[in-house]
Amino acid sequence: MKALNLSPAHLRIAEIAFWLALASSFFLLPDKLTLMSQIMILGLFAVSLDMALGYAGILTVGHAAFFGAGAYAAGLLAKYGWSEPFTGLVFALAVCGVLGYVLSYLVVRGADLTRLMITIGVCVLLYELVNRLSGITGGTDGLQGVVIAPVLGLFDFDLYGKTAFGYAFGVVLAMFLLVRLVLRSPFGLALRGIHDSRKRMTAIGSPVEARLRMAYAFSAAVAGVAGALLAQTTQFVGIESIGFNRSAEVLIILVLGGTGRLYGGMIGAIVYMLVHDWFADMNPQYWMFWLGIFLIAAVMLGRGGIMGALSRFVRTGKAR
Repeated sequence: MKALNLSPAHLRIAEIAFWLALASSFFLLPDKLTLMSQIMILGLFAVSLDMALGYAGILTVGHAAFFGAGAYAAGLLAKYGWSEPFTGLVFALAVCGVLGYVLSYLVVRGADLTRLMITIGVCVLLYELVNRLSGITGGTDGLQGVVIAPVLGLFDFDLYGKTAFGYAFGVVLAMFLLVRLVLRSPFGLALRGIHDSRKRMTAIGSPVEARLRMAYAFSAAVAGVAGALLAQTTQFVGIESIGFNRSAEVLIILVLGGTGRLYGGMIGAIVYMLVHDWFADMNPQYWMFWLGIFLIAAVMLGRGGIMGALSRFVRTGKAR
C-alpha cells in the first residue's frame, strides 16, 4: 500500500484538529466528561513516561511513584494548607521534580535490569509508606476531605465534571506543549542521540549521565502534575494511584500508542480508556478477558503501536 505524503503544514493542521476534537467532547459527550478528563490525565502521565523510556531510553516500570507523589502532594496541600488549584500543581511539580532528580542518581547509573529493580522497589516502598502513614494519608481508605478552590476564583468544581474537564484540558495542553518544546530543543536531540548510541555520545564529549538525570527529573515532574490533576479533579487520592498496577497500566497505554513518538501516550490513553469503558459496559463480569484479547491483538498487529502503524502509511515532508 502506497504511503500518504503529508507536508509539515498538513501535520500542523492534523495536530490542531486533534486538540479541537478533544475539546469538542465537552459539547458532544456531556455525559462522559469525567471519563474524558481521566483520559487526558492518563495521556499526560503516559507522555511523561515516554520522555524517560521512549526518548531517553531509561527503562522504568515504577513511574506511578511520581504520579502518586504528585497526587498526595496536591491533595495534602489542599486538605491541610492551601486549596488554590494552580499552586497545588506547582507544588506537585516541584516535589516530584526533586524526588526524581534524587532518585536519578540510582536509576541512571545502573544497567537495564538494575533500573527495573530500583524503580519497582521505589514504587513499592512509597506505597508502603503511604499505607503506614494512614493518619495523614488515609491509608487504604484514601485521602478524603480534599476541597479545591474555584479555578481562577470563578469556576467551582461541579458534579457534572464541566469545570474539571476545562481545567484538565488547559493544563494537559500546556504541559504537552512544554514537553514538545523540550524534546525539540538541543537537549531533546541529545536525548535521542543517547537513546540511539550512548557510547557515541560519550565519545563526542556529551555529558550523558547529567542529561539523563535531568530528563528523568523532568519526566517525574510532569508525572507529578498529572497525579495532582487527578487529585484535584476528583478531590480524592486513592492509594492505588501510587501502586505498581498504575505503573503497569500506563506502560500498557504507552506501548499501545507507541513509544518514542510525541502523541503515542495521548493516542494510547484515548484508545485504551474508551475500549476499557466499552468492554466494561458490554460485559461487566468478563470485561478484563476481552480487554486482554484486544491488547494482545493490537500489539501483534501494530508493530510500534498505533503511531508506528500510522507512520507506515503516512510519510512526512522531512521523510521525502
